[in-house]
Amino acid sequence: MIQYICEASGSVGDRGRQIRIMMTIDEIRDNFALLDDWDDRYRYVIELGRTLDPMPEEQHSSANKVNGCASQVWLSRKLTRSADDEPVLNYLGDSDAHIVRGLIAILLSMVSGRTPTEILAAEPIKVFDELGFREHLTPQRSNGLRSMIERIKLDAHETLAASS
Repeated sequence: MIQYICEASGSVGDRGRQIRIMMTIDEIRDNFALLDDWDDRYRYVIELGRTLDPMPEEQHSSANKVNGCASQVWLSRKLTRSADDEPVLNYLGDSDAHIVRGLIAILLSMVSGRTPTEILAAEPIKVFDELGFREHLTPQRSNGLRSMIERIKLDAHETLAASS
């Protein structure tokens, strides 16, 4: 899930307060379906990128950098446990490119906060294709997206191996 931030209305004392609303990949799909024009869709993707939780500067490290991306991309993971004591992978992501930050936001809505088994069963490329990105991303951005997905799937494999 990603967090969508919007400005709260209210009295003068409330001005500037932010409300966090969790968006799911299904909500992102629904919003995409409302937008016919790809310029509008790109603007929406950029807005989604602005909703990413900020990544602390120390996490912009070479260990978190995703290789294979034309832009600078970082993914950091945090392992937590579910109520059933299953490992859960939570992610922060960042990029120096606005569109890529939006792609990260969409990707994290599918994988962050999930168990390794759920992550491995997910098919993010299929979802990105359903949204029409195959025809609307440059080959470099498509390769970068695949690199991010491979990185997350590798994290899931490593987490499963470590927990067994």
